[in-house]
Amino acid sequence: MAASFARFFGSVRDLPRAFALSSLLAGLLVVVVVFSGPALIIVQAATAGNLTEAQSASWVWAVVIGSGLFSIIMSLWYRMPVKAAWSTPGAVLLISSLSLYSYDAAIGAFIAASVATIVLGLTGWYSRLIGLIPNEVIMGMLAGVLLRYGTGLFAVLPDNTVMVTLMIITFFLLKRVNFRAPTLGALLIGLVIAAISGQLNLPPISLAVTQPVFTAPSFSFEAILGLGLPLFMLAVTTQDASGLAVLRNYGYEVPIDGVLKFTGIGSLLLAPFGCHGLNLAAITAAMIASPEAHRDPNKRYTAGVSIGLWYLLLGTFSAAAVAAFSSLPPAMIAAVAGLAVLGAITSSTATAMQASNTREAAIVALLCTAANFNLFSIAAPFWGLVFGVLVHVIMNGRRSNTLNDADIESS
Repeated sequence: MAASFARFFGSVRDLPRAFALSSLLAGLLVVVVVFSGPALIIVQAATAGNLTEAQSASWVWAVVIGSGLFSIIMSLWYRMPVKAAWSTPGAVLLISSLSLYSYDAAIGAFIAASVATIVLGLTGWYSRLIGLIPNEVIMGMLAGVLLRYGTGLFAVLPDNTVMVTLMIITFFLLKRVNFRAPTLGALLIGLVIAAISGQLNLPPISLAVTQPVFTAPSFSFEAILGLGLPLFMLAVTTQDASGLAVLRNYGYEVPIDGVLKFTGIGSLLLAPFGCHGLNLAAITAAMIASPEAHRDPNKRYTAGVSIGLWYLLLGTFSAAAVAAFSSLPPAMIAAVAGLAVLGAITSSTATAMQASNTREAAIVALLCTAANFNLFSIAAPFWGLVFGVLVHVIMNGRRSNTLNDADIESS
């Protein structure tokens, strides 16, 4: 512990000399990517959950401030570019499931998931836990969560043909030239078309500091199983595992138990204000861990600090962002959000179908979750896991650990 504190204060001391313009720009690029896609998903989830504008702004404030603060803390603590983030698949899950429970019960489920994350970090059982359920089944559940959201991109196409079609074309043209923020281009095209067609009516935006809204939690067994458990499993299996793999790919050996404790504590503290959970960043992690963020790997932690500072700035005025996003045409928000999750749908479906011995279990988990039903007041993602594991046991005779310690070490 003394060595960790010494490293932390050493990182703080060296920060001014280690900082580079590329670090600042890498953080700005992440902000552009996040606020042109994943942030819109939270606004849509808040709308689906019938939250007030103040509660919606508080939710965005909690996840953005939390991500920023713990990106700074972990980057300085480990002297590595470690980025905290909120779970985009978790936010997608809440679009269809949040309205099934009272908001205070949802807050209780967020707290339960946070406590489970902290316990996982303290016990060191991460590898053991993610081996209990076949990874393909979890990916099938994730694909099912995302699928309904991805189809929303085309559900709005008939009534908004020109706008949505041009957004899709722009998105894939930018992907073809390896532009890092294709959703930004799609969003800009959507804004232009909406303005020309008279669908864009932005209200006066006030840059007042956001006032977070505290909600006293209530604890419901149904909400904990229907929301808390899927949120927890999505975070530790998809987000944390992917983020860990990205960092290791760039030569950074981040201790997962420590990360779980940091993000679990952050999630717990911010849950009453709407935070549905913090975890390791996955896709955007590569933007601050790559050589483009800083030529010196030992100074690349400054990019993690940079994104944290950008997040703290934007989170402070999150109410303005929510007001602006909420005034956008619903079809445009649905299109941008659908485009934003296409990559996750592709990768999760491919992983779910990868192994022949778990393929049936994975497709059952996918279909069960995508059906979006509610059984015994518990939402479909939980039942997707249940029926996926059940089919796996029937087809294979026992539950096999498809993601074991060796897999994690080599990821």
